[in-house]
Amino acid sequence: MANSENAKIQFEAGQVLTTYEAMTDSGDHQVFTATENVWSGKSGYTPSIRPNGMVTGRNVLSASASTNDTVVIAAFTAYSKGVLKTVNATTQAITRTATVDVAQIHSITMASDGSIAVVEGLVSADTSFSETRGAAGGPPLIPVNDVEVGQIRVTDEAAALLTSSEIFQLVGTHTERYDYPGWTENNIGDGLTASESAKTNAYVEFDSVLPLIHTGPVAKAAFAQYYAPSFVDMSKTMDFVPVENSHSVSSTQVYGKTIGSRSSSIGQGSFTAMLNDGVTDAFVGLKDEIITIKFFPDKNKTPYVLTQGKLGLGRTFPVSDQNQVAVTVSADNISAEFTS
Repeated sequence: MANSENAKIQFEAGQVLTTYEAMTDSGDHQVFTATENVWSGKSGYTPSIRPNGMVTGRNVLSASASTNDTVVIAAFTAYSKGVLKTVNATTQAITRTATVDVAQIHSITMASDGSIAVVEGLVSADTSFSETRGAAGGPPLIPVNDVEVGQIRVTDEAAALLTSSEIFQLVGTHTERYDYPGWTENNIGDGLTASESAKTNAYVEFDSVLPLIHTGPVAKAAFAQYYAPSFVDMSKTMDFVPVENSHSVSSTQVYGKTIGSRSSSIGQGSFTAMLNDGVTDAFVGLKDEIITIKFFPDKNKTPYVLTQGKLGLGRTFPVSDQNQVAVTVSADNISAEFTS
């Protein structure tokens, strides 16, 4: 009969910081991973995700009323390589092509050092624009850690004042925001049930595929700062229950038959641990915190289960038995299983 007589429970007792590092695109330009496989969810140690892009300021480009081929740029802030850059109000000139009756797109960007730059697109054969990055008459591919602020589209070679109709600033198409598209974070990953390998361990998933607008072509870079949990063994534990989905069925009776419907909910994880005085135990100090629990069904083997959630403690102080605590773990995601 299989049992967990030799099981072991570990809890997150500390955290190790990884400062902003470039995340790895899994290849689908939507799921991104980092160096460490598990991220802490403890208050004060939660991940900070900073995709490159503007943070404050919208539609910051406008045409100069007095200077030819010049765009006025209002003040804004943006992330590049995990660092918040502040750009003061300024102006920027573009250089028109000398060729008559052709289309060209100039991308106004914030370079990684926080300066304003212009990246010129390829000239088309006529006055037709393209929406394909890097194509003739299309928007240029911009440097990897530049942030696109907007685009200037011109078809006339003669110097002139720019017009509002030549300035394009649609978020997601001409302008990069750090918070568009949005994303979700999974601090422990999906383990053996992951739908793709990149989701096995901790990951960020954007709400939609990031466009390939940077040199490569690649998607905009995303940077993450996070803390990896440090685990220590708990002694005298028993009866671990992982966080899992529970399913229920309800039914509605209609004429001649019954119609059923299903629903799912996330249950609570739990286990029991023996305590010393029940006051100064290190684990007790983590009550009501979100921490990560690591459970090994056999301490001599590699498979384990990760659970991250808020700890609830129910302590008892019996007269003739050892002090103990009934632990509950309330999680946002179900527990994840790993083989090593």
